[in-house]
Amino acid sequence: MDTTVQTTIGNQRKVVTPLPGPKSTELHARRQKVVSAGLTNGFPVYIDRAEGAILVDVDGNHLLDLGSGIAVTSIGHAVPALINAVSEQVAAFTHTCFMVTPYEAYIHVCEELAALTPGDHAKTSALFNSGAEAVENAVKIARLATGRPAVIVVDHAYHGRTNLTMALTAKNMPYKDRFGPFAPEIYRVPTSYPYRDGLSGPEAAARAIAEIEGSVGAHNVAAIVIEPIQGEGGFIVPAEGFLPALSAWTTANGALFIADEIQSGFCRTGKWFAVDHEGVIPDIVTTAKGLAGGMPLAGVTGRAEIMNQVHEGGLGGTYGGNPVAAVAALATIATMREQNLAARAEHIGDVAFAALRALQQDSPIIGDVRGRGAMIAMEFVEPGTTTPNAAAAKAIVSYCNQQGVIAISCGTYGNVVRLLPPLVITDEQLADGLEVLSAAVRSLR
Repeated sequence: MDTTVQTTIGNQRKVVTPLPGPKSTELHARRQKVVSAGLTNGFPVYIDRAEGAILVDVDGNHLLDLGSGIAVTSIGHAVPALINAVSEQVAAFTHTCFMVTPYEAYIHVCEELAALTPGDHAKTSALFNSGAEAVENAVKIARLATGRPAVIVVDHAYHGRTNLTMALTAKNMPYKDRFGPFAPEIYRVPTSYPYRDGLSGPEAAARAIAEIEGSVGAHNVAAIVIEPIQGEGGFIVPAEGFLPALSAWTTANGALFIADEIQSGFCRTGKWFAVDHEGVIPDIVTTAKGLAGGMPLAGVTGRAEIMNQVHEGGLGGTYGGNPVAAVAALATIATMREQNLAARAEHIGDVAFAALRALQQDSPIIGDVRGRGAMIAMEFVEPGTTTPNAAAAKAIVSYCNQQGVIAISCGTYGNVVRLLPPLVITDEQLADGLEVLSAAVRSLR
């Protein structure tokens, strides 16, 4: 596959100053005076422009992006088709509110979501601004459609930062601590975490279902909300059979299966959606992140007979499905199709997993290498144990960053390093990033 990227800034990582450089340091001082300290302070290099898989900071350093803005810029940076679509739409009009005076792009995005999400049943969608908004509205719809209050989520889940989605999210710090009280009727059950529980998918599902039936009651459950591959929780891929068993249980018991595909959707895992790997057909799918190439857009797509039960005016928002974001989504989806980025993600995974599993053989701090496609992670532990090693993950991210490679940590225990490269990353760039990551791991042995 030809992955040549036409660029005006070059395709190679290049560090020309200590990181962060002097201009970034100056900007960071300005930030500390006026930006809330409540925002995460990750790697304070300030970006000036970007193309493909390369970020250029204000000091002229060329950084290799293995984070994609947390799985957002999957088609890469500065994609001409997206730039042209957004520019033309901005020149035409930037906003009218779809609920007041509608426009075609919103409808077109919903048509694409109906075609791409799993299942050939009739589907309708509503568009929002963020993943948290999408999840919150999916829960609203499920409760209205079923007439039931209880929502089931799993250990290590992350679903957002609004009040309801904080209740759905598992990890306390930094997402939930002292922000309560939270929305009620949320119930958490064990998930499938093969590295730590050793259970087969059906065994893990039976454990979760027994907890639901015993502690909540099947007749009270509106929906199970689950990430097919957990994101912030540590890129946990459930054992085969876990998701189909939960989906079958919801169907048998009049509840809904809501797939939170916000981080795992849109070709990221080697298929359009992560549930596609096991043929699961959700009742509702939530999307965001990779949907619109960096513009804020999210979707709730579900069975028409469910979605259309909501009374007129029950869904919406001033900016949801903004026309500029909508045309960005259409350009993003077209790019994914034209470049077959699902296949590209699968190739990225083949290369990365081979390299990282080889590294694991002589790196006792690597407890697990996992993921699908271009959703890749290593879990770090104390050698000879499964005790989480957050210090190692932090040191590895820092090492990579100092070498001009953007990597991100995650996980309930803070001990996972995740890679989310743009799906247009070249083989040469990927090899370079993996070499730096390997050096970071070896520096701790």
